[in-house]
Amino acid sequence: MSTIDRQWTTRLRRGVERTITLDKALPDTQPSYVASWIYVFGVATVSALIVVMATGCVLAIFGPQWWHTSTVGHYVNSLHLWGVEVFFFTMVVHLWGKFFMAAWRGRRAVTWMTGAFCFLVSTVTAFTGYVSQSNFDSQWIATQAKDGINSAGVGAIFNVLNLGQMLMWHIVLLPLVLVLLTGVHVAYVRLRGVVPPFAEEAR
Repeated sequence: MSTIDRQWTTRLRRGVERTITLDKALPDTQPSYVASWIYVFGVATVSALIVVMATGCVLAIFGPQWWHTSTVGHYVNSLHLWGVEVFFFTMVVHLWGKFFMAAWRGRRAVTWMTGAFCFLVSTVTAFTGYVSQSNFDSQWIATQAKDGINSAGVGAIFNVLNLGQMLMWHIVLLPLVLVLLTGVHVAYVRLRGVVPPFAEEAR
């Protein structure tokens, strides 16, 4: 084996090439059944996530004082909020649609599991966002949640009354995990293909 063949980048590239081809990674056609509306909600969820991430970056740059007092800040904050609302609506429709389609069929179990983990991480991310609003609403949510968090035994490392900690969870740790999981989920969709309806699979 040559020196080039032993390099980790060479082995990684060849492994990726064996696993997924360009035709799968960047397809230019899809089966006819993908024209159904139920297949739209996955893309809509990713689109809403992009809006949430973009507006969240703007809010992080200018800070709470800006989004509470500036007209533009109110607007961006509203875009962030409604992006989250659309994200969760489309994600729940996508989740239930794929559940009733048994989307784990055809060696798609990892695709299903990464999607489910995305939902769980998104829920915690949204919660940390609500307690990071730095207003009376966020204080009420935090005080109501602290007993439940403490009873679960994680209050020492996940202190909902600590604004700084919750903000860091919300803008750094959880988004990193969510984006990584979303990337893996989309990669597996490309690798295994879009799950067909039951009638199509029976042919």
